[in-house]
Amino acid sequence: MAITLTQQEKLILKQVALPPRPQALLDFAAETKQPEPDISKIAKILQSDGAISAAVLQVVNSAAFRRNREIDAIDQAIMMLGLKRIIPLVKAVALKSSVKTSAALATFWDDQTKIAECCAQLALRLNKPGLSNYAYMLGLFHFAGVPILYQHFKDYDCVFEFAEQNGWDKANVFQSQQYNTCHATIGALLAQQWGLPKAMIYAIYYQHDMEDLYSSGELDEVGLDLLSILKIARSACYGDKYQQDWLVATDQICDHFNLSDDEVTELIQDIMLA
Repeated sequence: MAITLTQQEKLILKQVALPPRPQALLDFAAETKQPEPDISKIAKILQSDGAISAAVLQVVNSAAFRRNREIDAIDQAIMMLGLKRIIPLVKAVALKSSVKTSAALATFWDDQTKIAECCAQLALRLNKPGLSNYAYMLGLFHFAGVPILYQHFKDYDCVFEFAEQNGWDKANVFQSQQYNTCHATIGALLAQQWGLPKAMIYAIYYQHDMEDLYSSGELDEVGLDLLSILKIARSACYGDKYQQDWLVATDQICDHFNLSDDEVTELIQDIMLA
């Protein structure tokens, strides 16, 4: 598997600036890769960035993760969740402060946070608790290419207008025709630059190429789990909006999770009421 870039995309990417990882995230990543990571040092690194530490605590205490008691300190969060589970959450919340949005996209991160929370809950309800943190991260990261392209192309509003009428799967193709690149590619490159797992990178890259994706071998089992969870979460959050995208994915997702249409519909309704 590989992210394929056209020559035109390579030229565009020289002009589109992908946001770098914050220094706290770089220091955090370096320490977590040590043979014996120092938990107290990791906690201090995260505490050095107030926005990241506050956001991590907000996430771990949210309904999406069903904590029995409130976690009120970063070191406590690390000890209770473990580094393996805290790493994707730290990367996820760091993204929100790094990818800037204009006034026209005022609710963008609110929408992505809602989707991320639904993703985490779905992972639990589908008996895949080990994926909940990564599902949350995918929920935040999967549309990160949108505000980046919005800042670069002054007429990017036309993509939103197109998506309103035709769904984001077709809008992704529309972007490629208009700008010679699309938000799925930009988002995947950002995920790659930030050191996200390969399954996450390719789930972002292929999020709008659902036809025959489940039999193509382009995504491994974890990637398909995450992408399926994302699609269900988006349907739960947006309802009838972008329904075209959901209809394309429904049968493959039902087969993948061995669920009937009614069971998936009930799952969506439960998440909407949560």
